[in-house]
Amino acid sequence: MKLKSENESSVDRNAGVPPAVAGASRPAPLWATLVATFFGIGRMRPGPGTWGSAATVVLWAGVASQVHPPLRMPVGIALAGAVMLVGIPAATRVARACGAKDPQFIVIDEVAGQLIALIAVPLAWKTFLTGFILFRVFDIVKPTPVRQLEKLPEGTGIMLDDVAAGLYALAIMQLLLHSHLLGN
Repeated sequence: MKLKSENESSVDRNAGVPPAVAGASRPAPLWATLVATFFGIGRMRPGPGTWGSAATVVLWAGVASQVHPPLRMPVGIALAGAVMLVGIPAATRVARACGAKDPQFIVIDEVAGQLIALIAVPLAWKTFLTGFILFRVFDIVKPTPVRQLEKLPEGTGIMLDDVAAGLYALAIMQLLLHSHLLGN
């Protein structure tokens, strides 16, 4: 009968963890950590996702106010796309490094989703607040298929569930705007 060494145990600590994550020991590259945490905002407590969304609303308000009105929608779409393109590999690297599927301090997904929720939204405190609330509700409640998307591997799953929540928020926001329920 073989005796187990100190490194072996009857419990598989890597069960259910993707092979790329199992045994992760090296820290994530600095660029990935900065992007994934949205330059440290993801380390704020409580509710790092809410802080990430709030920072995004404030930053988008500043950027959008400097963009010629007809260009705001394409700039918003391009910015959300760029955040997704850099966010997926950053989230993947950080999740692998810490050995967790979706660490709470990764908030670049909230940045992408919140930007999507604010596409084609007039620059007004009511629309920004409404977009913020709608996105946070859909991100927390995770209606179908949002919850299913978070099951995708690594950074893709981390990002795409918030992208879907942003799309839900965008759809409701546009209905509210076109129904003139936000005073527009």
